Amino acid sequence: MHKDLNNKEAVEKIISLVKEIKTGIFVTELTKTPLQSRPMGIQDIDDDGNLWFISSANSNKNFEILKDNQVQLFFANNSSSQYISIYGTASIYKDQSIIDELWTPVAKAWFEEGKNDPNVTVIKVVPSDAYYWDTKDGKVISLLKMAGSALFGNTADIGVEGKLKL
Repeated sequence: MHKDLNNKEAVEKIISLVKEIKTGIFVTELTKTPLQSRPMGIQDIDDDGNLWFISSANSNKNFEILKDNQVQLFFANNSSSQYISIYGTASIYKDQSIIDELWTPVAKAWFEEGKNDPNVTVIKVVPSDAYYWDTKDGKVISLLKMAGSALFGNTADIGVEGKLKL
């Protein structure tokens, strides 16, 4: 089944999928191959669907964003068959109040001096385009529908996908 979502519905879908998945692949330098990608844990997703990450000012991704701020994010939750691809614009912030708001104890593993480390930055990604794949009824029901379809030779209506227009 295909179902495009617009505006508020699209933002709500991004928020619901990303909050559940939490870790994605952050891709920079989209015009070069091989693509520069790395796993990144999301610090927050705000009510507008903007994604926030903590990153080092000395990281390759920060240098790459400074040259070209167009990025792609991929999130996958295989256990619940939920996937989303997000294209957007990244901005880098050094504002201590933003760092304080998003800081978690886990982030200290990358920064010797904690949230006051001079290399701590925050990356904000504003989505401009997205595409999602999701099960309609949850994984268990979807698996039962697939088994029934295989047994009876018919097509199962198990998933939904669509463009998220922001």
